[in-house]
Amino acid sequence: MSKINKVAVIGTGVIGVGWIIRCLAHNKIVYAFDKDIKLKKNLILEIKRTWPFVKKLFNKKKLNLKNFHFFTSIEKTLNNADFIQECATENYSLKTKLMNIIGKYAKPNSIISSSSSGLLPTRIYSKCKNPERGLIGHPFNPVYLLPAVEIVPGKKTSKKNLNIAKAFYKSISMNPIMVKSELPGYLSDRLQEALWREGLHIINEGYATTEELDRAIEDGPGLRWSLMGTFLTFHLAGGKSGMKHMLEQFGPALKLPWTKLKAPKLTKKLSLRLISGTAKQAKGKSIERISNIRDQYLVDLQKLRSKYEKKIRG
Repeated sequence: MSKINKVAVIGTGVIGVGWIIRCLAHNKIVYAFDKDIKLKKNLILEIKRTWPFVKKLFNKKKLNLKNFHFFTSIEKTLNNADFIQECATENYSLKTKLMNIIGKYAKPNSIISSSSSGLLPTRIYSKCKNPERGLIGHPFNPVYLLPAVEIVPGKKTSKKNLNIAKAFYKSISMNPIMVKSELPGYLSDRLQEALWREGLHIINEGYATTEELDRAIEDGPGLRWSLMGTFLTFHLAGGKSGMKHMLEQFGPALKLPWTKLKAPKLTKKLSLRLISGTAKQAKGKSIERISNIRDQYLVDLQKLRSKYEKKIRG
């Protein structure tokens, strides 16, 4: 298959909109599907809200909305698409049925990618025509700015189609992470889930508020993580001997009962602490206002980070 220019996005929630914006920013023709035509207005408003940030990050001059097409018919959405990005709710039954429909109407050689956050592709594509073209393309919110995408194969996914998907994601300025084989939760969400669960325990037991836990990451590990991950960070923690000394010095702490991997029960009391805590952190600012601040930060941070990434990874 030659370079992919025609992309269908199935579902226009937060993730679907993110894919649409990113593809439009890279001059792709986008066919979006949702059941309710009223969603088109909100979608265009979100495209326009995010465009100043997208424009700055990808050095684009203007937005071409002529490349954007909205349909309430899934068949019409899929007719000409070379790449299909499905963004439905995280539910096996729903996604399996949807992939069965997509498989019927999609071109035989079009790639089908699910934006699942942790479901197994083999199961999702179990009733899909030509399952060798089915895979996971797990992005991170906001999709229109963050470059990571985890590509996860099912048992029947062909290497050829994985390579096509990898090339497509690179063409929209993403950095694909090729997961070797399917596993629940993939890579990043398993790490995030562990941090989330531990945070819930700490809040549930009254040791800290949501704001205090966020600050513990924002002003500490989070600053390092934006340039290098856990393992290279710990390599530096070992001094001149690197990871070898780090494991000798801190390895024994793994036996200490510091963490609780099993999630606490999400009681009404714990839920209230989370809801009231994050509302307090927002300080009356709307979701849109905070999203704009976050987006500007991510643009500036990525431009700064690129200067240092080359020195470490080059």
